[in-house]
Amino acid sequence: MKSAKILMVVLAVVMAGMASSASAHGPRGRVGVYIGGPVWSPMWYPPPSYYYPPRVVVLPPVQPPVYIEQQQEAAPAGQSYWYFCSSAKGYYPYVKECPEGWQEVLPQPER
Repeated sequence: MKSAKILMVVLAVVMAGMASSASAHGPRGRVGVYIGGPVWSPMWYPPPSYYYPPRVVVLPPVQPPVYIEQQQEAAPAGQSYWYFCSSAKGYYPYVKECPEGWQEVLPQPER
């Protein structure tokens, strides 16, 4: 067992000497003695990342609110009438119903 250890040390020194002399003539492969387990391990490498393109969200353009202005219908000047009921001898809206029908009368100023 002791001789095996001595042989390992001698081989390590010889290999180290060969590696240094070979490097003087250019890059070469190296052989060495490593103590311990392998350096690579799954915990040294992050999990693979999958990059997906960003989501494209398409929204329709916002329509501005539409405002519709309503005008009050006003009768043109000169064409507005009062409605007279001859049987009740009164005007609408003071008289609500007229059995014979309403008679259109041009407005009269107060006297």
